[in-house]
Amino acid sequence: MIPLYKLEKFPRSLRLRKIVKTFGEAEYRLSLGIDLSAEACGYLARILELLLPDPGFAPGITLAINDAYKTLKTRSPLRRQDLRRVLNTIRHLLLAETGQSPADWDFIDHTGRLNPEKRRCFPGMRVYMEDIRSPFNVGAIFRTAESFGVETIFLSPWCADPNHPRAARTAMGCVSVLAWERLAPDRGLESPLFSEGLCFALETGGTELKDFTFPLQGTLIVGSEELGVSPQVLAAADASLGRVSIPTYGTKGSLNVSVAFGIAAQSWAAALSQVRSLYQCP
Repeated sequence: MIPLYKLEKFPRSLRLRKIVKTFGEAEYRLSLGIDLSAEACGYLARILELLLPDPGFAPGITLAINDAYKTLKTRSPLRRQDLRRVLNTIRHLLLAETGQSPADWDFIDHTGRLNPEKRRCFPGMRVYMEDIRSPFNVGAIFRTAESFGVETIFLSPWCADPNHPRAARTAMGCVSVLAWERLAPDRGLESPLFSEGLCFALETGGTELKDFTFPLQGTLIVGSEELGVSPQVLAAADASLGRVSIPTYGTKGSLNVSVAFGIAAQSWAAALSQVRSLYQCP
């Protein structure tokens, strides 16, 4: 623990960064199921007391710091999750005060520690990502796909790398437990995904989600953020199971690709859960 007299002498920006780190370490311990000692809570309370006179904070932030200070000073025992929420709020407020926006790696989430032996999936539930350019979107699709029991993900040759640091962080460990394969440039539509298997595209102009009949096994095709599914792959989907579309009602009329995928994947998984069971993934 940094002595308070040293913390007080730091320049304001450095002091806030040190406090963010200190609160993050305390929150991390709570997330592991380790209770904070009375001494540790008292130390965090004294840090907040040090911040209260700071004239640089907006009134709302000062009020939040004061509320957290009172909570940490209370003699009544707090539930671990309640205490963690207090620390999380202050940590992110101070992070913003230093001019930073939280990134994926600032979030404390232990779902990244996944055991491949415990993963279950719906056999034959596959996803094809065609030219998804954003590592964030690739990572988000991996995380969502793992959650809804997708067996395998296939990527087009020019799709963003799932092992890109931003993709891996967003996926929260799912890249390492969910089977995936990048198709070679020369395979194209000759892949059994399109030439032999059932496939359908998440694209406009198709059957509305509520009316679409999801297959027991097949490949859901998700296209580029900017251009959607390519004409060649879309033709293969139209010749197979067609297109599924998500109705929207706002002015924008479109969704982020990872959000749209999540909606479609949940609907497919819900349909499969009515007639199939999840199995241990190979």
